[in-house]
Amino acid sequence: MPMDPRNQTSIFEFILLGLSEKPEMDTLLFALFFCMYVVTVVGNLLIILVISSDSHLHTPMYFFLANLSLVDFGLATNTVPKMLVNIQTKSKSISYLCCLTQMYFFHFFGIVDSVLIAVMAYDRFVAICHPLHYSTIMSPRLCGLLAGGPWVFSYFISLTHILLMARLVFCGDKVPHYFCDLTPLLRLSCTDTSVNRIFVLIVAGMVIATPFICILASYARIIVAIMQVPSAGGRKKAFSTCSSHLSVVALFYGTTIGVYLCPSSVRTAVKEKASAVMYTAVTPMLNPFIYSLRNKDLKGALRKLIYRKITPSS
Repeated sequence: MPMDPRNQTSIFEFILLGLSEKPEMDTLLFALFFCMYVVTVVGNLLIILVISSDSHLHTPMYFFLANLSLVDFGLATNTVPKMLVNIQTKSKSISYLCCLTQMYFFHFFGIVDSVLIAVMAYDRFVAICHPLHYSTIMSPRLCGLLAGGPWVFSYFISLTHILLMARLVFCGDKVPHYFCDLTPLLRLSCTDTSVNRIFVLIVAGMVIATPFICILASYARIIVAIMQVPSAGGRKKAFSTCSSHLSVVALFYGTTIGVYLCPSSVRTAVKEKASAVMYTAVTPMLNPFIYSLRNKDLKGALRKLIYRKITPSS
């Protein structure tokens, strides 16, 4: 409920309360998230480097994976370094402009991430259900549209979020989060936020529910196609090409659905922060491992890249 307009004040900066309000936890949180961020940066940039340097990996599946790694790098970089700086400097403030900027890029990378995961499910659907026509269907033009479309779409959706936020007046400055997320900030507004909340639901339906339903539909068709494969070895190989992607789907949508589609009555600040840690820090860190551990092509390309770097050219 909006606060009394008489209590309205101009807010020039917000205070990010962080993951914990206990100072004794700061050292542990800093060490933990610093290590997670380093692993995230190295893992995702390494995947991009390996895919771009090996011509054998210039296929739709790896093209989308490189895009996903870039998005995961951006998603983590938008939130974790600021939290680390706040812990190290003992300062929890963030300017109003920086807060809106951080919120913009959080939604920008988050939306691209969600839609790209659905695009990758479609790629697996075509590869398994229409293998003879795969190269024709997944043409360079279509791959460019499927990869570039989410970036353009996300730009306009995220910009709309920020424009709607910029019209609000805030009475409080203490954000019970470690970055500027939409829902905690809406609770600090003195003015009517009904338009913002309706837009949040519409966007959540478009970029979370719709891609998730498309993923379920794709995998329903994939499972039917795999079950028709006569040999057990063939079925196992087909399932193995999808297992990594299914793990990412479970990690990403399992947390975002809980934050943006569950009723506000069952959400708490602690649950929101825990979910945010999953999709801004844990998932971007795990994705390189999920996609590379069981991928012989990626591991082989990485070994070749390392060999070229450590072997002097004659």
